[in-house]
Amino acid sequence: MHELSICSAIADTARDHAGGRSVRAVKLQIGHFRQVVPETLNYCWGLHTKDTDLDACALVVDYIAAVAHCNTCDTDTTLDMPVLRCGRCNGVDVTLVSGEEFLIESIDVVEEVP
Repeated sequence: MHELSICSAIADTARDHAGGRSVRAVKLQIGHFRQVVPETLNYCWGLHTKDTDLDACALVVDYIAAVAHCNTCDTDTTLDMPVLRCGRCNGVDVTLVSGEEFLIESIDVVEEVP
């Protein structure tokens, strides 16, 4: 269950960038090929942040489909399985366009009122 260590790293990064402010939400982009189970990630986030300064922080995940571009027939194919083949011509001369993302897109913090 690598999702728990992922949540730990996300929480550490959010705290570092929040600069002592409360964090409302952390938004992620995770590609299809990253093999992160959405339900497990959400469960682990709840476990990791319970009774901490991030207890009320939402984890918002944008799951990115895996898309391959066929260099033979110039077609983009959304991949369901980790098989890099063109959905149109079945060619294997493809370039992965998306699906390997794993990044924190934004951290929503509470702004302090002067």
